Amino acid sequence: MSVTLESSRAPAAPLEARLQRWLRDIPLYRRAAAAPNGSPSTALQALRDLPLITKHDIRRHFPRNFLPAGVELETLLAADTVELEHTSGTSEERTPLLLPRGWWAEQEARALRLNGRVAAVLDEFPAARRVTIVSPACNGDIRYQGRPSAADRVVGQALFVNLSRHPFLWSDADLARMAAETVDWAPQFLDVDPVYGVRFALHCEKHGLRFPSLRFVLASYEFVSIVHRRVLERVFGVPVLNLYGATETGHLLMEDKPGTMRPSQGTALLDLLDPDPRGVGELIVTTLTNEFMPLLRYRIGDLVERCGPAESPEFVVHGRVLDAFTTPDGRRVTTHDVDGCFTEVTGMAHYQLRQRAGGIWSLRFVPEGAGPAPVELRRLRERLAGHFGAAGAVALEATDTLMPESSGKFRLGYPARAL
Repeated sequence: MSVTLESSRAPAAPLEARLQRWLRDIPLYRRAAAAPNGSPSTALQALRDLPLITKHDIRRHFPRNFLPAGVELETLLAADTVELEHTSGTSEERTPLLLPRGWWAEQEARALRLNGRVAAVLDEFPAARRVTIVSPACNGDIRYQGRPSAADRVVGQALFVNLSRHPFLWSDADLARMAAETVDWAPQFLDVDPVYGVRFALHCEKHGLRFPSLRFVLASYEFVSIVHRRVLERVFGVPVLNLYGATETGHLLMEDKPGTMRPSQGTALLDLLDPDPRGVGELIVTTLTNEFMPLLRYRIGDLVERCGPAESPEFVVHGRVLDAFTTPDGRRVTTHDVDGCFTEVTGMAHYQLRQRAGGIWSLRFVPEGAGPAPVELRRLRERLAGHFGAAGAVALEATDTLMPESSGKFRLGYPARAL
């Protein structure tokens, strides 16, 4: 079962023309579309019959699986028409990508304007400055070799301030330099991975640092936890807004009101694979703007919940498929479900929940200040038990360090099957 593709409300004629061209010219889809599966009257109907693709399909025979006959990658690179990028490699091995020059920024600009507050800031500051605090593996604009100067870490209106993918290993001197560079840059917004952003925020709070130019914080790159959002909003005193997407698809969803996100309809068609009774399913993406490597029915690996009317859909991001837990009775418990247990838990900066064999659960967390009160931890255990039936079986461990994946990103949940 899936949500109908027309929910994106993309213009029919241009979409049909693009799909027809991609199905005809791109080797990966030409072979699939030619499979005996009836005779669809439209390209949109043919799209529905295509098999799902994954990162494995992108890697297999790349770039010949995407380039039409007579088109060579070397020619495109020599003409500076495309950028050869890679995914970060958090959930599986890094995947090569063929992106039009400047494509990523165009997708971001379209998605940001889905939020009225952000659009107003961008209208007031057409050259809005940002400070980016994220794993170096998540962005191809900066190459972290040696210790580049601040000037070497400026791309357009963005200043990249951190030099390491291990935020818990940043020294006080590292954080002081990052803060001083941020003051000098006077950004209108921060663009942060939540774990990296919170580490920076707590340093700023400790030293009484403020950034008067700041209008909002953009949180992206991985799941935005309630725990992280609480710290970022308290320290910086501006809204924290969730921007969702992937390197290979561009930005797909933008938070417009608390808890829900609007789709960037000019960027992609969004479909749900096998939604459960509450409407949570695996997100399937068909990109519309990358002529060199369009992804048709791409299994992005994330879970979302669709809500709102069909003519104006909204989505709730539930986290990675691989990070979702399964209860003994077969229910799926998503990262979003687990994160809801922390709504009233204060004194916590980060956490990771691990499920081990034999029904043993371990919650490692980085305390903030004195840490959560005993009554809060007891309530947290009870809430987790409501999901997993693990009353009294959740071991709590306070720590000052959590380790990232090889990409530099952090996972909030580790199901037993993923350990």
